[in-house]
Amino acid sequence: MMHAMSRNGDPDPKRATIYFDPALHRALRLKAAETDRSISDLVNEAVRRDLAEDAEDLAAFEERAGEGSLSFEKVLKDLKRRGVI
Repeated sequence: MMHAMSRNGDPDPKRATIYFDPALHRALRLKAAETDRSISDLVNEAVRRDLAEDAEDLAAFEERAGEGSLSFEKVLKDLKRRGVI
């Protein structure tokens, strides 16, 4: 029996049921047809991109973890002192 391969080469891609807003589904179908790709490819690419952004955000948070923070009260006092508010 031959197994399907996912785009990144992992065997046996997992199946999930996803419910799309009808307008989004129509747009996905059209984009898939115009780009000669499957809806699954488009969705997988979008999820990978979103998860990569999350990983970048987490890395940025880790880099800034040692930085001091200002309290909201101090920020407001500074804004008032400078005549901003």
